[in-house]
Amino acid sequence: MQKIINKAISFILLLASFSLFAAPDAAPERERGEGPFDRLVLRGVTVINGEGAPPIGPMDVVIEGNRIASIHNVGFPGVPVLDEDRPEIQPGDRVLELQGHYLLPGFVDMHAHFGGDAQGVPAEYPAKLWLAHGITTIREPGSFNGLDWVKEHQRRSADNTITAPRIVPYVGFGQGNDGPFLTPAEARVWVRDIAKQGASGIKFFGAPPEIMKAALDEARAQGLGSAMHHAQLDVTHWNVLDSARAGLTTMEHWYGLPEALFEQQVIQDYPADYNYSNEQHRFGQAGRLWQQAAAPGSEKWNSVRDELIALGFTLNPTLTIYEASRDLMREMNADWQQDYAHPNLWAFFQPSRRAHGSYWFDWTTADEIAWKENFRLWMTFLDDYKNHGGSITLGSDSGYIWKLYGFGYIREMELLQEAGFHPLEVLRSATIQGAKVLGMQDRIGSIRPGKLADLVVTAYNPLENFKVLYGTGHFRLNDGNQPARLGGVRYTIKDGIIYDAAELLDDVREMVKSARSEAGSGPGPERLPFIPQ
Repeated sequence: MQKIINKAISFILLLASFSLFAAPDAAPERERGEGPFDRLVLRGVTVINGEGAPPIGPMDVVIEGNRIASIHNVGFPGVPVLDEDRPEIQPGDRVLELQGHYLLPGFVDMHAHFGGDAQGVPAEYPAKLWLAHGITTIREPGSFNGLDWVKEHQRRSADNTITAPRIVPYVGFGQGNDGPFLTPAEARVWVRDIAKQGASGIKFFGAPPEIMKAALDEARAQGLGSAMHHAQLDVTHWNVLDSARAGLTTMEHWYGLPEALFEQQVIQDYPADYNYSNEQHRFGQAGRLWQQAAAPGSEKWNSVRDELIALGFTLNPTLTIYEASRDLMREMNADWQQDYAHPNLWAFFQPSRRAHGSYWFDWTTADEIAWKENFRLWMTFLDDYKNHGGSITLGSDSGYIWKLYGFGYIREMELLQEAGFHPLEVLRSATIQGAKVLGMQDRIGSIRPGKLADLVVTAYNPLENFKVLYGTGHFRLNDGNQPARLGGVRYTIKDGIIYDAAELLDDVREMVKSARSEAGSGPGPERLPFIPQ
């Protein structure tokens, strides 16, 4: 009987955490991008290699096909580059003169959902926003549009027949099964099956301990990665320490970590009227969870931190997706919403008792204050974890809670800097650290000869200000004493193919404009009028 109850609870957990969406419209055939070229030369760039090294330049970078062939130091800052120091330009070479520009590795978004019917956006919409913000690789956690759908887009992206980042598909635990597993043997069979189908990893939400142990053991045997959202329905008997000890690769968000840090309790301090299916209860009380954990620097704090690091455990925090919880007005009115919020996505963001992450039923000042403290303690752990050698990656989870694809990822960079990361540490988490978790560090994640030509070109220094990477640019006063928006990624290079980020953003704006026209809505996101009551 207990096994049947556990089965039912786990099935409810999966459904409550994420809806299994119908697949969105497939991405169309690629029309944007030039290349790859027999030989592409990027001249005069300042290289930030993604491994933590300081910037160096001017450099000329030679790309042959889809690989970095060579990197040349061609002079010194502030003086003309001598032609004899440069690699020789050959007939037929494609040359980009990029003096003063910065070159970075392509970014890796470790939590990038395509969305589905609930969001109501076509695959082209997130794909172009990702590339326009320098994201050349995504881990698709869950593949809730169906593994076959994601694998087909993975294949088409690898062939460069669509305009999209390269895709690493994970599958939601139990997806496609008639219900959660009754025995460890059933879980092992499912893991072997999705490995044969071509999944790269599994995303867990929670299950009885014997099921989790069997699934993680089999995942390791099959060479699959693993990620977990430690949802509250199972976290009492399976927190982050349990996962790490059992071999989990990465944890998503932060649930399960405060519970591992409890000293005076075992269960979160839920109010008597709490109901997990009530999204405001779920997120409102989550914002009070870190305050129940052990204090920074305490013996408990340090012991949990050190054990996770010793186990080689990676944190993928997705701070950005919770930011509306600490400042709802900021996220609702972010600069990019006006031109880039698809009307279907905008409708999905509105308060609703039926939609995941739309929990603004009555969001108060007290809720935001609690979440500000939640962020402070959470960020303190992330910085401490990184400082002691722990692995942290960047993921956005955009498509929920007022976060637009691409824009949310750049905001995650800013939030890690707020947590205490040096900008070079932020970029390391955004590039080589993600590549390592995916087992792709020999191909992507840093700028080295022999690696794939997945690169980001920007005219402004992101180490000075990550805002220059936003598709809306950085708002500032220009040299003519006029307010202006400067920046944005100039080029994203994926597999040696040059994408003009401005063209991709133009496409998305037109897509949004057309969708609003069809929906009969105005030129921007609609606002409710204030009617005193």
